[in-house]
Amino acid sequence: MGPKPADPKAPGRTPGRTPDLGPATALKCRECGSTYPLDALYVCGECFGPLEVAYEFRGVSRRSIEAGPANIWRYRGLLPVPADVMTTRNTEPGWTRLIRADNLARELGMRELWIKDDSGNPTHSFKDRVVAVALAAAQELGFDVLACPSTGNLANAVASAAARAGIRSVVLIPANLEAPKIVSTAVYGGTLLAVRGDYDDVNRLASELAGEEDWAFVNVNVRPYYAEGSKTLGYEVAEQLGWRLPEQVVVPIASGSQLTKVDKAFGELTALGLVEERTVKVYGAQAAGCSPVATAFKGGHDAIRPVRPDTIAKSLAIGNPADGLYALDVCRRTGGAVESVTDEEVLDAIRLLGRTEGMFAETAGGVTVATLRKLLREGLIDPGATTVLLKTGDGLKTLDTVSSLVGPTAVIDPTLAAFRAAGL
Repeated sequence: MGPKPADPKAPGRTPGRTPDLGPATALKCRECGSTYPLDALYVCGECFGPLEVAYEFRGVSRRSIEAGPANIWRYRGLLPVPADVMTTRNTEPGWTRLIRADNLARELGMRELWIKDDSGNPTHSFKDRVVAVALAAAQELGFDVLACPSTGNLANAVASAAARAGIRSVVLIPANLEAPKIVSTAVYGGTLLAVRGDYDDVNRLASELAGEEDWAFVNVNVRPYYAEGSKTLGYEVAEQLGWRLPEQVVVPIASGSQLTKVDKAFGELTALGLVEERTVKVYGAQAAGCSPVATAFKGGHDAIRPVRPDTIAKSLAIGNPADGLYALDVCRRTGGAVESVTDEEVLDAIRLLGRTEGMFAETAGGVTVATLRKLLREGLIDPGATTVLLKTGDGLKTLDTVSSLVGPTAVIDPTLAAFRAAGL
């Protein structure tokens, strides 16, 4: 049975032509399996389940991927983007470093630990990946305004990508967001709205606007395409490990989408015969002040109870995660776990990573490192297995959280005597 026609009452736009989104063939409901045309739709009209992209992959091989550019478009044959998507521009995200973290591994008592460092993207977080895919799809669907609700990193990525594309951006953020993230969004010149409330309040407003304005809200009405950008993290990890899957991966959870898409990427690579089949244990990391998925996992529940966020890890502060149940399912199905850590543990982990590997993580990265350490302490993760940890953003984005904890070893006069007196 082919895709159902677009419901005129459903969110989204009626296309003027059939969009060219590469291997994407339809949108499919995760819950009931109903299919819809490729459009700006994100909710099933039959059961209100979330929609995701369905594909028919053709001609994808290790050789075709390796011949591609050193950015996410090397995987365009696996993404919902036009075949002629920009591949030569050097401002595109992806192909970030996978670093063997031997010093941190020794500290934690592990055999083989890798860190996927996405701070090398254009706005220094993994959000550049998802926005690049959302932008390519949105423009193919006919949109000329890129918008989003955001906890910070997405705001940076949307404003920057829209500026490079020469289109308007509209970004909504919580008014109490970290100052560096506000500045590094406003500098791109788009419309920036600070909303009094937390992220869930901002998201509700954005969802209302998506039904009124003819804008591409990357994580609302074009969310199915946007979410697929996270798959490129999984693709790159496998390729950079020499076309092999890790045995374990630790992923931060905000909405839960990134975790599910990394798992999806591993499954696609396996189905295409690009890697040897292996079950990758997936572990989710949350801050204790916003840990609805970890709470459900540890309580053995099959429902996510929303919470009011209270944590320094603002980029993970989504109290009602849209993909929380699916993230929970992935961790259970693969034999992984979901754990949460306190703000104090997060700050200590940020300094641990800096001291051992010379890498500065934002608070989300601190959550992931701290969670790995806690999982090891509780015997929930194998220290002898090949493990990849996702570092999704740069510590320069959350300077305020650590600025009171670190500083000069000493303040001295510019004399040798003063240096000696400091006892260094």
